[in-house]
Amino acid sequence: MSHFVNAQSFDQPNFNPSTVLWYKEPAQKWEEALPVGNGRLGAMVFGKSGEERIQLNEETYWTGGPYSTVVKGGHEVLPEIQKYVFEGKMLKAHNLFGRRTMGYPVEQQKYQSLANLHLFFAEAEPATVYKRWLDLETGITSVEYRVQEVRYRRDVFVSAPDQVVVLRLTASEAQKISFKANLRGVRNPAHSNYGTDYFTMDPYGQDGLMLKGKSSDYLGVEGKLRFEGQVKVVAEGGTVRTDDVDLWVEKADAVTVYFTAATNFVNYHDVSADPHARVEAVWKNMAGKSYPQIRDAAVKDHQKYFQRTTLQLEIAASSYLPTNERMLNIQKTADPSLAALCYNFGRYLLIGSSRPGTQPANLQGIWNNDMNPAWDSKYTTNINTEMNYWPAETGNLPECVEPLIQMVKELMDQGSQVAKEHYGCRGWVFHQNTDLWRVAAPMDGPSWGTFTTGGAWLCTQLWEHYLFSMDKEYLKEIYPVMQGSVQFFMDFLVETPDKKWLVTNPSTSPENFPASPGNQPYFDEVTGMNLPGTTICYGSSIDMQILSDLFGYYVQASALLQVDQEFAAKVAAARKRFPPPQIGKDGALQEWAEDWGQLEKAHRHYSHLYGLYPGNVLSTWRTPQWIAGVKQVLEQRGDEASGWSRAWKMCLWARLYDGDRLDKIFKGYLKDQAYPQLFAKCYTPMQVDGSFGVAAGVMEALVQSHEGRIHLLPALPSAWHTGSLNGTRVRGGFLLDFSWKAGKVQQAKLVSNAGQSCRLKIAEGKLQITQGGKAVSGKLMEDGSVSFPTQAGKEYLVKILDLR
Repeated sequence: MSHFVNAQSFDQPNFNPSTVLWYKEPAQKWEEALPVGNGRLGAMVFGKSGEERIQLNEETYWTGGPYSTVVKGGHEVLPEIQKYVFEGKMLKAHNLFGRRTMGYPVEQQKYQSLANLHLFFAEAEPATVYKRWLDLETGITSVEYRVQEVRYRRDVFVSAPDQVVVLRLTASEAQKISFKANLRGVRNPAHSNYGTDYFTMDPYGQDGLMLKGKSSDYLGVEGKLRFEGQVKVVAEGGTVRTDDVDLWVEKADAVTVYFTAATNFVNYHDVSADPHARVEAVWKNMAGKSYPQIRDAAVKDHQKYFQRTTLQLEIAASSYLPTNERMLNIQKTADPSLAALCYNFGRYLLIGSSRPGTQPANLQGIWNNDMNPAWDSKYTTNINTEMNYWPAETGNLPECVEPLIQMVKELMDQGSQVAKEHYGCRGWVFHQNTDLWRVAAPMDGPSWGTFTTGGAWLCTQLWEHYLFSMDKEYLKEIYPVMQGSVQFFMDFLVETPDKKWLVTNPSTSPENFPASPGNQPYFDEVTGMNLPGTTICYGSSIDMQILSDLFGYYVQASALLQVDQEFAAKVAAARKRFPPPQIGKDGALQEWAEDWGQLEKAHRHYSHLYGLYPGNVLSTWRTPQWIAGVKQVLEQRGDEASGWSRAWKMCLWARLYDGDRLDKIFKGYLKDQAYPQLFAKCYTPMQVDGSFGVAAGVMEALVQSHEGRIHLLPALPSAWHTGSLNGTRVRGGFLLDFSWKAGKVQQAKLVSNAGQSCRLKIAEGKLQITQGGKAVSGKLMEDGSVSFPTQAGKEYLVKILDLR
């Protein structure tokens, strides 16, 4: 069991600044509160002294109910749309796509805030000696302060084994804990004074509170979700009573407050569960358990994931400052371990928002305060959902990817209907957004909805999951998903009139408006908005890069499983007819098949650099001819923009082996696009993708394995000159530990889980490889790496000789 941090830890100091966030004041707004979660239940904790607020989420509480956005017959106009696009009549194509091929409703459902638990404390004097913190190693957030001579402490965590949010209140003197508790629902009045959702607040016996309610109707879709949340209070000493909607605790020595909630959601087409029975089952399961038992089980479960991987970077004197002060101080004083803290925070968020059997992490993970959140807090798959899972594999959290894999499988349902009705194609297709109900049709209007490769991009991540394990049984499981996506594009791809390339049409490069001939501001009838133009094109670079990866991965999967060889040969032949990367007249890699500029000076998306990261089309090592054009794109657009955009830039510069540029962007992210508890901003709204992307960027600086070799310290920032990384996973089924000093690898250890050949690249020194004390002979490759055979389950030690 981990050492539990306390308030005195910060005075000495005696804590790990790579795994603890702390502050000297409570959260003044939701964006400063500290998150806890178990994948299904989430809480944001403010840490206030007079009135504490704990904002609560349940992952399946969304607007609406099972519905479909499939529109029949859209495929009938597809040839006409494609003809307009090839003729350069983009607005005509845009309008026809909007009228006939968009899904309906055009928008999708929203993730909702469930409840707020308010505690009103009796002590009237102001709090002093205040501290609050989040210990990433235990998953517990705490606050401690004094009122006169009494020291008060509260600990909050969410238990996965027991499925409860737990709030523990203690004091340094007996009979000092008194408060009133109120469990409040949240209404969505955006479309009327009261909305179509409702909730009721009631006492539940003498020691509990109950909240019951219904989700909002939205976009003509009836709100069919029912929910129930309950609070139970266990006091040690003192009295507990309920009074209508309030619960009172008076003169207790210690108090434990438990909260759990459930909805009637079973899956995306079934809402037949009984939320009350689900809640009662939680209480029944907890019967007879003490607080220490519940806490220790929750911590043990959390650490089962969190402790697999450890990253240590150099600790400076300033590393012990409060986290918000560290974020400012790093702008002028080196604090390498703050990068390790951001890496660990990303892993912590994934453990808290995406576990086997839960929903995937959405735009806000699981933590949402609003009934009308930014971009509906959905699953946006033109970058954001994918970015949420970038740190999962290297972070040794493969189980956390399971909800994403399940969602992709479920998207095949409406995705196959959309393929047939909207495009006249076999297989399945998915665009740039979905929600709890797994709708798959184009949405938000033609400028966004013509991104047909969202599902294909997700399939490349399913393949990546295979590469880290080399598990053929898993590959068999996802093979039909990949094949269905490939089948769609084999039908959908169309030949360009001039160069006879195979391209997507219609196409878009996400959210960027090209300076194509005649593209100008206009009023869009689908969205009712004035737009800068249309994004519609053919064969956008991101489309063709994603499909280059997907088709290549599919051919490999077919060969590995020895199935569908004839179809795979056709797929390989089609892939050879894709347009190659192109350099434009400005020296930059082209974003579109034609050499157009962009209407916006510095766009936040780096869609045409997908092939460098997270894809595997562009490479400093394998395709050096395109790298100057890649760098030109990055230089043109600069180091700023939204949080997730900066995170993507960190990863891209890592693939270009420029660690100091990565570090510069990281510092700018902390200064401008991160909230005090390290949640990323999307300019202003909280969005978790940037927090995940930064974690992935930190790891890309330390180890890369996407090119058939394990490359240690490929993009190490000079400030991170000393450190160690243990328990990271790399492609090929290897588990890796290594340490470095003065920027040079000292030693490494590899465990081979799949018995694959290993190719290891370390910049300096001659490698000595042993297994069980016996030398292992390796072959020196042309890039300076060493290739050697491995056996499954064996451990290999690597020493660097002649290290200077």
